[in-house]
Amino acid sequence: MKQANAMTRREFLKASAGVAVGGALASLPIELFAHAQGSDKLRVGLIGCGGRGTGAAIDIIDAHPSVELYAMGDAFRDRLEGSLNALREELKDERKAQLNVGDRLFVGLDAYKHVIASGVDVVLLCTPPAFRPIHFREAILAGKHVFMEKPVAVCPAGARLMFQMGELATQKGLSVVAGTQRRHEPNYIETIQRIKDGAIGEIVAGACYWNQGGLWHVEKRPEWSDVEWQIRNWLYFTWLSGDFIVEQHIHNIDVMNWVLGAHPVRAMGMGGRQSRTEPHYGHIYDHFAVEFEYPNGVKVLSMCRQVDNCAILIGERVYGSKGTADPSGTITVGGTTWRYDGPKRSGYKQEHVALVRAIREGKPINETRAVTESTLAAIMGRMSAYTGKVVTWDFVMNQSKLNLLERAEKLEFGPMPVDEVAVPGKTPLV
Repeated sequence: MKQANAMTRREFLKASAGVAVGGALASLPIELFAHAQGSDKLRVGLIGCGGRGTGAAIDIIDAHPSVELYAMGDAFRDRLEGSLNALREELKDERKAQLNVGDRLFVGLDAYKHVIASGVDVVLLCTPPAFRPIHFREAILAGKHVFMEKPVAVCPAGARLMFQMGELATQKGLSVVAGTQRRHEPNYIETIQRIKDGAIGEIVAGACYWNQGGLWHVEKRPEWSDVEWQIRNWLYFTWLSGDFIVEQHIHNIDVMNWVLGAHPVRAMGMGGRQSRTEPHYGHIYDHFAVEFEYPNGVKVLSMCRQVDNCAILIGERVYGSKGTADPSGTITVGGTTWRYDGPKRSGYKQEHVALVRAIREGKPINETRAVTESTLAAIMGRMSAYTGKVVTWDFVMNQSKLNLLERAEKLEFGPMPVDEVAVPGKTPLV
């Protein structure tokens, strides 16, 4: 699609490498995009038809009767067909008319372009994270509102591009909501507001955890190329998922950023690969521990693990000069504990309610910066653990040359060796 105000691909690749494009963005006209060409229907396109993408499609359909799923795309036909069948099964009731994809079903690595060009007003970006910056760029240039799953990048170059496109989305009056669903859960919202209002005094420290057992994996089939297998088994390759500290633990890091109202300025981490060593686990780690330092000197311990038969702990803790808090719903001061007892609403549902409301009421919301800061914080932690070095925010924002976007941009279904496992003290910080 050509647009009069679109930057060239070369300009955006330069932006992803850290070149400032503020002047170019400032020169673009502010545009407001009416949904569904002036009709009351809000047409949605799903890009990435795995389990989370299928769930997101149901969630946005449930957000308002005006929503209809209008187009779908995935790299693989079987994934698209499986998702469509699941949606047909789920939407047999009065929501059946909201499934209106017709023949707007697209397969291939370029399926996202066809979904975005199909006449949709909103796109759901639910592919493996490697492709998020590329798909987000395409959607924002085309003037589409966006729901995007977390994380939103796997390297500093991708995060820089997300920041740039987030600014452009604001200029265009577009709404963007991210899959950091805790920010839409009433218990977190009220508890964190109380913390910010001083309920536990001055915050002095924090901790966040996602320690659980292992997840699914996919064995390689003879008929699959290396690239196809890695995409289908995407959790276990850093270029696709960012490693699980980025793909999963971002939720807890995002809560700490939210509580502290800032992103970390430095990270010192460690980790390794002890239990998941078989080939189907790619090359990622199975445990991390990172100390994040925030601008006011507050330090946050971050710990995550995916190892079977080990202790499970998922959540956050905040320590203040007067007491402690669990941001999910409890505050303890002087032996007295307050517990959230308000309404319980699914963050998965509420994030789509918020997006649809913002579009329909013409009051844009944009969560790009917050989710990108949390993504980049998690990337800092991974880079520190992989290399054994202290990694600063200034380094990842302004100096790092790590660019995994190039692989995703040039991707074809062919051979691709598995990257080596990072070794602290030997793997260079770039």
